[in-house]
Amino acid sequence: MKTMKKVLVLVSALALTVGVCSACSEKKDSAGSTGSAIKTADDLEGKKIGVQLGTTGDIYAGDVKDAKVERYNKGADAVMALTQGKIDCVMIDEQPAKVFVSQNDNIEILAEEFANEDYAAVIKKDNTDLLEKVNKALGELKSDGTLDKIIASYIPADGEEGGDYHYTQTVTDGENLVMATNAEFPPYEYKEGSDIVGIDVEIGRAVADKLGMKLKIEDMAFDSIISAVSSGKADIGLSGFTVTEDRKKQINFTDSYTNSKQVIIVKK
Repeated sequence: MKTMKKVLVLVSALALTVGVCSACSEKKDSAGSTGSAIKTADDLEGKKIGVQLGTTGDIYAGDVKDAKVERYNKGADAVMALTQGKIDCVMIDEQPAKVFVSQNDNIEILAEEFANEDYAAVIKKDNTDLLEKVNKALGELKSDGTLDKIIASYIPADGEEGGDYHYTQTVTDGENLVMATNAEFPPYEYKEGSDIVGIDVEIGRAVADKLGMKLKIEDMAFDSIISAVSSGKADIGLSGFTVTEDRKKQINFTDSYTNSKQVIIVKK
């Protein structure tokens, strides 16, 4: 599929770097390693777990008994640390995990997912007017099939090629809808040249059209997004946010627009 090819190209540079590092570590592995000691989620106790700072994986890993959590600004950095033998595993969302694994022959995703989760946008606590408008827009985009078409273009169903549908915003003038995101999370948001693209970007455009606003994207560290929205620097956060009770204390969530899984990547 055209879109997924673009996603794979995005991480090819990472794969090349990781491949070099892996070649060095493979000699050591062949001397006596029999693969990862982590076979299920029950084996995480006491292990070094790599996560992207501020993500759901960060939250879940912190609850694992005696685990040492290594936090990275990018999921790609955590994966590289895994291939270099600095950590035992990476806990991350399923779709980015698939991209990283597709480019690295010496890592794999455990068959057992760690958790199921819902994704939603985040909006400032007292901005109930915008919350209502965005929920209405999301409802309409679900009903007319736009959300399904956007997601299927990036994540085709098993056995299917997926489509090549991409949403182009029609509103080009007027008030901005400022969307905070972290463009390090393919296929939801990532960089293609100088452009930020992905599922959440297209959903943001579609929502902005429904509101009669022009989408403006602000790229920032993932763990800065909620603060940016809460302070009013951004109107909405769209960056693969999992709905959690702790986050609800800081921010409002819109209705969910898709779901995902938290998975574990290990060395083979």
